[in-house]
Amino acid sequence: MSVLILISVFIIATCSLIYELLAGTLASYLLGDSVLQFSTVIGSYMFALGIGAWLSKYIETKIGERFVQLEISLGLIGGLSATLLFLIFGASSASAFRLMLYVIVLIVGTLSGLEVPLLLRLLQDKLEFKELVSQVLTLDYIGSLLASVLFPLLLVPRLGLVRTSCLFGIINLVVAIIFMRVFKVERSRQFLLTAQASFCFLILLAAFIFANSIIHFSEEALYSDNIIIAKQSPYQRLIVTHKANDIRLYLNNNLQFSSRDEYRYHEALVHPAMQSCPSPKEVLVLGGGDGMAVREILRHPEVEHITLVDLDPLMTKLFTDHPLLSALNEHSFKSPKVQIINDDAFTWLIRQNKKYDVAIVDFPDPSNFSVGKLYSTSFYKVLKSHLAPQGCATIQCTSPMFARQSFWCIVHTIASVGLATQPYHIYVPSFGEWGYCLATNQPVPTPSCRAPKFLTPKITLAMFDFPEDLKDIPTDINHLHDQALVRYYDREWQAMMLQ
Repeated sequence: MSVLILISVFIIATCSLIYELLAGTLASYLLGDSVLQFSTVIGSYMFALGIGAWLSKYIETKIGERFVQLEISLGLIGGLSATLLFLIFGASSASAFRLMLYVIVLIVGTLSGLEVPLLLRLLQDKLEFKELVSQVLTLDYIGSLLASVLFPLLLVPRLGLVRTSCLFGIINLVVAIIFMRVFKVERSRQFLLTAQASFCFLILLAAFIFANSIIHFSEEALYSDNIIIAKQSPYQRLIVTHKANDIRLYLNNNLQFSSRDEYRYHEALVHPAMQSCPSPKEVLVLGGGDGMAVREILRHPEVEHITLVDLDPLMTKLFTDHPLLSALNEHSFKSPKVQIINDDAFTWLIRQNKKYDVAIVDFPDPSNFSVGKLYSTSFYKVLKSHLAPQGCATIQCTSPMFARQSFWCIVHTIASVGLATQPYHIYVPSFGEWGYCLATNQPVPTPSCRAPKFLTPKITLAMFDFPEDLKDIPTDINHLHDQALVRYYDREWQAMMLQ
């Protein structure tokens, strides 16, 4: 019997950490700023574990039965946590979601905090104290390790967040049923507890089966257009909507492009660098998994090879194989000139020794520290070392209108590593005024570009002129160890949202 209980320690430790990871991941996906969300969720969860451990001293009788009740409650609440949070986010404001997130974290954390103290008391007559503490804590930590490995590598990619929470809720219910038999709970109580566990099991099973419908219902409330693709990768949630002639891509609820005006963004991103390089044969694209930057690069017949490095294979696969999406990039990923590599751009670039004539850097905005590293001096030094002597790079730099400090922080950071910089901006209706920076080893003349839909030499010249309300302002440099950029970005976009 003690062996069975110790195995249960391993199982419930895995369940407990899964619930914690689910809350942190959901908060990161839906609220952004993964460092802040994981930090506050983990801190709140650990605090709640302590509260649960403290409350355990008030449970003095029928400990086995109380443990069974605890597992049923934890299975239901923890198992439905992702479902509830998705529904709340779709039906209410971000502040209401945030409140419910921490209510659920505190409840699940408190219930989890009760588990190990009660198990120690259940085993105190079966093992010596030193063996008891040693084995229980060892299995608890091993269970946590297993959860931390399974969650990103298997559970989220294969099951998704809702089904993962339901599965581990059901596992908690199974532990409850086993313990009810092991501790021989009174028959009259067994019937009631079994009925409760069965009812909870049916609820979790229904949520597991209808997980896609639950998520679809939640997301339909967030987007005014019809959702045609909803996919979960290990890195992000991808949503594609379609209405009339407008196709939109959202990553973790953040708009990435609208097909009605994306050509403005991508023509401005690509052609100034291509025009500034005397012979752009080898081109590197970092980010840009939608293939639209590659589409624009392929308009230059002198290009011989394009290497695209994007972290998410789901993204590049969708924009290679899906007819509607690949049509947007004119099937550019199927060109024999294009090589797609799914890897972290920073670490991949460090491993390379090849030099490129043009580099197009199209990363997401620096809304958190994991992305902010891609805008740091450390990254730009590596990028500079991979530019040919007459090479050019273009970096998207967020909005100089809505995030003026952030924009100029990026420009100053690029210049700090010894690259000559020419910042510029263009109006994209879906995003407003948007900024870029042309970076070269040696100063080059302002380019004169022409592209199929938007750019002309006159428009190109105007892009490099900044009006008074967008002009250069002092900022700190963004270092890997001190990411001033993320602080600027968070403050500026929060202020814009409050307007």
